[in-house]
Amino acid sequence: MKYFAVIDTNVLVSALLSPKNDSATVQVIEKVLKREIIPLYSDEILSEYTNVLNRKKFNFSKDAVDYLVEAIKTFGILKNPSDNEIYKIILEDEYNYLITGNIKHFPKSSRVITAREMINLIENLK
Repeated sequence: MKYFAVIDTNVLVSALLSPKNDSATVQVIEKVLKREIIPLYSDEILSEYTNVLNRKKFNFSKDAVDYLVEAIKTFGILKNPSDNEIYKIILEDEYNYLITGNIKHFPKSSRVITAREMINLIENLK
């Protein structure tokens, strides 16, 4: 089964910072690369990914950032709601999710979930 999700930037940052290959955020990226999670993105979201991941404070390699953003573009689906709000993208379809580390920043919804909740959802339905 495939899952469609907007991946919040903080999940990508956490994945790149994680020293553990089995962390939930790293597993989310692996699921994207295996095409089990189909990223939903807008031009604005891609721009945010690029800008945040290239911040000097993170010291991520340009190759790693470029690879990750390109993978999201390659395996994902471009969505461009009129005002480019992340939350509007997940509301477009009942099978869309928002994966975030900041659940409290969004309205309470069963489709706004953490990386661990997304991995559990996928693993429990296999």
